[in-house]
Amino acid sequence: VQLQASGGGLVQAGGSLRLSCASSRRTGSNNAMGWFRQAPGKEREFVATISWNGASTYYSDAVKGRFTISRDGARSTVYLQMNSLKPEDTAVYYCAQARRSFAGVASTEYPYWGQGTQVTVSS
Repeated sequence: VQLQASGGGLVQAGGSLRLSCASSRRTGSNNAMGWFRQAPGKEREFVATISWNGASTYYSDAVKGRFTISRDGARSTVYLQMNSLKPEDTAVYYCAQARRSFAGVASTEYPYWGQGTQVTVSS
């Protein structure tokens, strides 16, 4: 399984970005997907997860109400819409595919990872 994340960039505080994560195959269509991020000098942290059919989502407190995770009808591409961005959102964002149809916040639940895309929010 190969995951390709894209959509990162430089944006001013208060702005928006949409990240995309495409799977090389439709192997992810029955698996939960997640987004994580890692800021310089910090550990990787959970951002959001979505169930295999998109019916269930869960967010970290840091992004709840500002970010939205979704997946397309074929369930092979996952998106992270990021609004009201803050400088503390600056990080490399990674998409990940879980083993199961539902997954939680632990990175160990996600054996497949994309290469990461940089998001920088200026103040």
